Amino acid sequence: MDFVAIDFETATSRRDSACAVGIVVVKNGLIVDNFSSLIRPTNNEYNPWCIRVHGITPDATKNSPTFDQVFPKIKNFLQGQTVVAHNESFDRSVLRQSATLYGLDTSCLNLNKKWKCTMKLFKGKGFKSAKLDICCNHYNIPLSHHDALSDSNGCALLYIIHLTRRDFVYPETRENSMWLRDVVSHMERNSL
Repeated sequence: MDFVAIDFETATSRRDSACAVGIVVVKNGLIVDNFSSLIRPTNNEYNPWCIRVHGITPDATKNSPTFDQVFPKIKNFLQGQTVVAHNESFDRSVLRQSATLYGLDTSCLNLNKKWKCTMKLFKGKGFKSAKLDICCNHYNIPLSHHDALSDSNGCALLYIIHLTRRDFVYPETRENSMWLRDVVSHMERNSL
C-alpha cells in the first residue's frame, strides 16, 4: 500500500494561484515522510474569501518560494507514484495550471490522468456529504482543515481506511471506529 497524498490551497479562485502545498508519503501502509510549504502566488495577490477559508495571508507568503521554486520538491515526491487527493480534480488542476503558469512540464511526473479521489470513494460508500472534515471527524482523524499538510494527512488516512476496509458502508459501527483508532495509534507510533 504505497501512495502519495497531496493537498493544495489557493490564494484566489484561479487554479494557478497555489499558496500552500502539503504532501504525505505512505509506504507499506505507514506514513514515512511529509512535506509542506507556503507558496507565494503571482503578485502575492489574495482573494478575501480564500483568506477566510484557509487563513493564509499575503504577509505569510511574501517571502515564500514561488511555485517554480517549490516544484522540484513536489516532483521528487510525486514522480511515478499513485497520487491521492480528497478532491482530485481540484488538486490535479492546481498542479497542472500552476506549472503551466511558470512554463513547467508536468509530463515528467509520469502520473495517471486521474488520481485517486477519497471524496468520490467515500460518497460511493454512502456518505451524504463527503467533505474532508466530515469524513475525518467521523473516523476521529485529527484535522486542522485547510492546512495543506493536515488535509493531505487526513486524506492519506482515509485512503488507508478505503484500502483496508473495502467492505465498510456508512455509517460505520462502533467496532469499526475502534479499529480505526487502533490503526491511527499504530501509525503515530511507527511514523514520523
